[in-house]
Amino acid sequence: MKRTISVSLAVSFILFVLFPTPSDAWCDETHVAIAKAAGYSKWFNAVGPDMIKEKMGDREGHNHFVNNFRGTEVTSEMVLSQAEKYNKLDRHGHLYGAIIASVRDYLKKRETGKYAEYHMAFCAHYVGDLSQPLHHIEHNEFNYTYHKDIDGIVDEGILTNLDKIKIYPITISSEHELAKEIARIAVLSMALGYKLEDEFQIITKDEAYQQLSHSASLFKAILDYVKGANPEK
Repeated sequence: MKRTISVSLAVSFILFVLFPTPSDAWCDETHVAIAKAAGYSKWFNAVGPDMIKEKMGDREGHNHFVNNFRGTEVTSEMVLSQAEKYNKLDRHGHLYGAIIASVRDYLKKRETGKYAEYHMAFCAHYVGDLSQPLHHIEHNEFNYTYHKDIDGIVDEGILTNLDKIKIYPITISSEHELAKEIARIAVLSMALGYKLEDEFQIITKDEAYQQLSHSASLFKAILDYVKGANPEK
């Protein structure tokens, strides 16, 4: 038994060293569907960050996940503290802060009168990644083995099934409230990720649509939040 556990830990360590970040996220159509369901007019840009990851590698890739150990407490303070790591190399990942930072960049660029939508497209993608359970747990053997299967679980045909993504009300009037909502969804996603690992199974389609509903609802709230000329921090 001890030997089996040791072998498993060794495999996990090797995978983390060779593949320190999850190589995938929800597939393209799934990211597009989240943005469309939220009512984003530039929904077609939502896949952009994964395209950029092909060129920039870890510098962009580390914006897409957080390797939380079991028992990690995700708080709004943790979310806000990650914002300064945006676009930086960090093997632990900083998805939560990337959402905050991309909203900040959008507002700053908009204040200059320049085109700011690319920053909102980054935000759309990161908010989509927020509901992918394996983007919140350790990148171990289970994560590496089943990541792609979970990414594509509802991708085929999702754009003709947008009604399965249910929008529920979220109100955001400050950056702190945004951080609290990010933390709330991160906690739900991490719990599901470790549940899947414990049961050694992939997510069901119903569970996937429930997760996507969290992302779409939050992104809609972000779109409403940034409509104000000067949202409070």
